[in-house]
Amino acid sequence: MTLASLSPQAALPSPTTAVWQLGPLPVRAYALCIIVGILVACLVTEYRLRRRGVAPGAVLDIAVWAVPAGIIGARIYHVITSPEKYFGAGGDPMKAFAIWEGGLGIWGAVAGGAIGAWIAARQLGIPLAVVADALAPGLPLAQAIGRFGNWFNNELFGGRTTLPWGLEVHRMDPDNPGHALRDDTGQPILEPGLFHPTFAYEALWNIGVAALVFLLDRKLRLGRGRAFALYVMGYTAGRFWIEMMRTDEANTILGVRLNVWTAGLVFLGALIYFVRVRGPREYMIPLNAPAAAVPAAPTGSDVSQVDLSAREAGPRSTAPDGYRVVTEEQFRAYQETGAVPTEPEAGERADATRATADDQPRRDDAESPREDDRAGANGPGPADRES
Repeated sequence: MTLASLSPQAALPSPTTAVWQLGPLPVRAYALCIIVGILVACLVTEYRLRRRGVAPGAVLDIAVWAVPAGIIGARIYHVITSPEKYFGAGGDPMKAFAIWEGGLGIWGAVAGGAIGAWIAARQLGIPLAVVADALAPGLPLAQAIGRFGNWFNNELFGGRTTLPWGLEVHRMDPDNPGHALRDDTGQPILEPGLFHPTFAYEALWNIGVAALVFLLDRKLRLGRGRAFALYVMGYTAGRFWIEMMRTDEANTILGVRLNVWTAGLVFLGALIYFVRVRGPREYMIPLNAPAAAVPAAPTGSDVSQVDLSAREAGPRSTAPDGYRVVTEEQFRAYQETGAVPTEPEAGERADATRATADDQPRRDDAESPREDDRAGANGPGPADRES
């Protein structure tokens, strides 16, 4: 009798192979899941950035910085929180660079990705808060897809269970990474019993977080990075209880897994930010947008006389030098008429700020209108600093 026969028939199966050889090139399921997740996040972010007034293709400029920085940050976090694997007795420091063998921490990925996105946002002249809010629903979708890489690797599962959705886990071959160990008859060997599929729990939870962020953001019209803070709260709330179900080796503090402590602290930080930060949703108008003259419509006509097709085919065909932050009302008017809104005087701006965001700290009246409304091409404006 083999170990596989000890598991009941009703169970979730696990793949026996996580690496396929394409000539001399190994194709890893985990890497494919991460790539697909990144593509989904980019598509969602591109769609949401365009609706805020950002030029098409900006997400690619952001991803060029954010994705590599996120991967580096994820690896650094893993190495720092599991140093014994690389610097302890019998550890190999060079293995710290073997990212293809697994070991990425989501907390480091978010931190590193944020640094990369900040660099790109400064170059594009977009407040980081706008980028973060646009990314908020796409990031948990990417994480949900990435978790299936753990399923292929037969890793990061929970404790034993008798539930109908218990997971079969293969014993992986240490001498042939990415493949299940096989018995004398060539059959893959299963670990005895069934286990909680924590990868599936987290994937489903993340999809729910994405839906929650999308719906609440649509209803409340969140701005100033609050949609991203909502994502962080939703994700960490799920990660808190899912992490406690896992049985893989991990460093602990007071007998509690390190990632549980991290999830709790990050949740509190996001909650404080969400409660304290106020302000309307930001929209972008290109700095090089033409101040088109808006002819009056003929009497009795409700049809706009502005040639929007000509405006779209002209200045929008080139990348903007930067963006100016405007209100939603100004942005809608700009879309409909092509007229660039005038920049308010300092007194008018202060009145508008008090009317729309009573909890926001008041700006210095000595600030010039150009500095206040511009997500500048020459450096971060106030919107960047408050992100």
